[in-house]
Amino acid sequence: MLNVLDHIADNDPLANPAQKAVIDQIIAENRETPGATMVILNQLQSRIGHISKPMQAYVARALNVPMSAVHGVVSFYSFFTTQPRGRHTIKFCMGTACYVGGTPQLLEKAKQQLGIDVGQTTKDGAVTLEICRCVGACSQAPVVVVDEEAAGRVKPNKLPQLIRKCTAQ
Repeated sequence: MLNVLDHIADNDPLANPAQKAVIDQIIAENRETPGATMVILNQLQSRIGHISKPMQAYVARALNVPMSAVHGVVSFYSFFTTQPRGRHTIKFCMGTACYVGGTPQLLEKAKQQLGIDVGQTTKDGAVTLEICRCVGACSQAPVVVVDEEAAGRVKPNKLPQLIRKCTAQ
């Protein structure tokens, strides 16, 4: 745990005084709350936008819990991310109907067009690519979720339009 905190990158929220103050405030306000780890991590994800390894170590130390306990929560729940997300997220449903309906091919096309892989963000910070398990719109397969808006029956020729909406802003 100490090694992670000894080598904090300049772009990490802990290296930014304003963001570190937010982190400290969230920890101070919630350390005695039942389920403090989950409460704190949820608030950090919402306010900071991601939970880096140094942030995980910092929370673990502040709560006097093992780093593995904090990391276990962050890695288990898909809501949490360890890297900053782009201004827009494009999620590809990998549920059975969507998978069979062509999501893998759509995802490959998006990766080629954006020059990134799943879990990565474009250099300009515009788009993050993600996969999800099921969005509950199986009759609309394949489904691509742009930010919070689901697009159904997405064909390969429609995908560039969805991507352009994100990269034009």
